[in-house]
Amino acid sequence: MRNMVQNRSLARAISDASWRELRAMLEYKTAWYGRELVVVDRWFSSSKLCSVCGAIAGSMPLDVRSWECGCGAVHDRDVNAAKNILAAGLAER
Repeated sequence: MRNMVQNRSLARAISDASWRELRAMLEYKTAWYGRELVVVDRWFSSSKLCSVCGAIAGSMPLDVRSWECGCGAVHDRDVNAAKNILAAGLAER
């Protein structure tokens, strides 16, 4: 959060987003329905980790939207990150 606010063009929108309130609501709702909220480490490199073989890609600027791993798998950055976050959350349970 702190790093995202340093971006001058996005600072106001990010500050207005009430991230703490969102997390409080998620915790409340998961407790209400008897579920568990799993929080993944903020430094988890989800978009650079290959969801197929587990290899970590080198430095990757944000404008790179898809990349190919050494194992031959081609990843969309966002879809790959979603798969890795799901797997990390399931592993913590």
